[in-house]
Amino acid sequence: MTNLSIKMNGNPVTLLGNPVKVGEKAPDFKLIGNNLEEISKKDLEGKVLVISCVPSLDTPVCSVQTRRFNMEADKLPGDIVVLTVSKDLPFAQARWCAANGVKKVITASDYRNFGFAQDYGVLIKELGLLTRAVFVINKQGIVTYTQFVPEVTNEPDYEAVLNEIKKVL
Repeated sequence: MTNLSIKMNGNPVTLLGNPVKVGEKAPDFKLIGNNLEEISKKDLEGKVLVISCVPSLDTPVCSVQTRRFNMEADKLPGDIVVLTVSKDLPFAQARWCAANGVKKVITASDYRNFGFAQDYGVLIKELGLLTRAVFVINKQGIVTYTQFVPEVTNEPDYEAVLNEIKKVL
């Protein structure tokens, strides 16, 4: 369990796992993409990786967050990958992306196991969902930025994330 103070609708929640920290090598992960193929950190080596964690794409704030990162990703160089991770099934993620015109952000699911959620410290014990968090990982695989949003129902600080991306380019 982590000692981060995270709330959902004003109520404290418990995060399981060990939150990644700035300066650490980012843990590997195995997620499932919309096409049911595995996506791992190794597949994205040599690129700046922005990982946007959301509870569910089918909620208003998660939808806004993912669409915003999709819009920003359209302006970023090709060596930056934006990955949105949730527990939504890949079918739901694919449907949501098609309905919302999301083409630049890669959506991936951690539904098969809690490996990613545990290794990045984003699993909400009470809900079995991911908390809202954003990580930036440089081309060498080192975590350069973490943002655990204190209230899960709030959006992340997009400007802080974008500023970090500029630093690591």
